[in-house]
Amino acid sequence: MGFNAHVVIGAAGVAMGKGLPVVIQTMWKDRLTGADVAGEGAKRTLARIEGLSDMGCRLLRFAVPDVESAEVLGKLAEKCAMPLVADIHFDYRIALRCLDFPIAKVRINPGNIGSRERVAAVLGKCAGNGVPVRIGVNGGSLSVDLRRRVDAREISKSEALCLSAERELAVFDELGFYNAVVSIKDSSVAETLAANRLFASRMQLPLHIGVTEAGPLIAGVARNAVALSSLLCEDLGDTVRVSLSDTMESEVIAAREILLAARDAGKGAKREGIAGVRIVSCPRCGRCGFDTHYWTAKWQDELYRLKKNISVAIMGCAVNGPGEARDADIGITGSGGKALIFKKGVIVRRIDAADADRAFREELQNVQ
Repeated sequence: MGFNAHVVIGAAGVAMGKGLPVVIQTMWKDRLTGADVAGEGAKRTLARIEGLSDMGCRLLRFAVPDVESAEVLGKLAEKCAMPLVADIHFDYRIALRCLDFPIAKVRINPGNIGSRERVAAVLGKCAGNGVPVRIGVNGGSLSVDLRRRVDAREISKSEALCLSAERELAVFDELGFYNAVVSIKDSSVAETLAANRLFASRMQLPLHIGVTEAGPLIAGVARNAVALSSLLCEDLGDTVRVSLSDTMESEVIAAREILLAARDAGKGAKREGIAGVRIVSCPRCGRCGFDTHYWTAKWQDELYRLKKNISVAIMGCAVNGPGEARDADIGITGSGGKALIFKKGVIVRRIDAADADRAFREELQNVQ
């Protein structure tokens, strides 16, 4: 099989593959409607996508359940700078309609698209448009025969996942289409790790990694952190999504922080291309004189959107705060109705708590 080692997605040229920075992506949480891509609705949609981009997201995937949804996504793709990915199941005609627009990538499972002729039609149009395809294999959507073999303990679930991906790639190979990305996911961290390791030992092409249906914010971040950092440590994974029952912004922030933590731990440091604001904040305790929970929640998204490679400390104790965060480029703490802003452990402003937002923003603008 002659599959590409690197894949370039969209007019913006988002590249992924061995030796390249890991690409962060997320998925739009709601059904896209015509109101979201016209007038004021389009402005709100594009502003949110721009915010995701500023946070570090490079690919954005949309579920496309019908041809009407394909039309709407196509209109958005014509207006949007970020590469958009169409997620297609069951009806190959939806994929064909999406490809009439500047869609950057298509996610399909050839096993549920239908006949070989229908798969060939989709791949032929993708080839003509220079659009890569992501093959998505999930633990919950194994074919009946592989599921039976797993239930009979003839093969492991990770082996079944790997075999499923190889089947799909065999179809691509027969049709001479090699511009592909593969994702093999399960809700189990252990199965996700085992399946991706096994697949990578057999085939070399870009891998999208993550734990599917990982759960709510805390559980989902914990499971993805273990799985992603483990794979990144082994130089496996070219694009990631932290799947959460939470916002897109949370998914992007979680992915970004996992990649940064992996870099700090010496895992995948050469490939991690993330830069930007890093937040350090204390958990709060009985000594707290500054509401770190409130301040962090209020400022988090804005800070993550800043295009500055700086560290920001949000500390609850006016006595220890500046000292504990002495390496931060800028930080804030407070006590007794007063707030302190510090840089590199040195207090630069003492203000009333009511003026904290304004003063912090002013000082933040001066940090490079």
